[in-house]
Amino acid sequence: MEYSVGVMLSRRWSAFLVLVGVWTWVIWPRFGLAIWNDDRSFADGAPTPFLWVHAVLIVASLAIGTTVGVLGVRGRRAARASAKPDRVTGS
Repeated sequence: MEYSVGVMLSRRWSAFLVLVGVWTWVIWPRFGLAIWNDDRSFADGAPTPFLWVHAVLIVASLAIGTTVGVLGVRGRRAARASAKPDRVTGS
């Protein structure tokens, strides 16, 4: 048995999700550079646990932000498609 259930996001929520995705990509790479340049990131030229922990946090946050942004774009497209009148019926 196959079920197909869809969820429709409002345009405002879709825009919010896209903005969260963009915000994530603006903030986290800058934070990554700050961590990279931090004195605690390397000891004798080797990465420290401080760097690794923050690298994992940054990668996870970028993955989540990307997913949220993509969901926002998909929600926006779905809202736009449902707002267009049906060409066959005109409704």
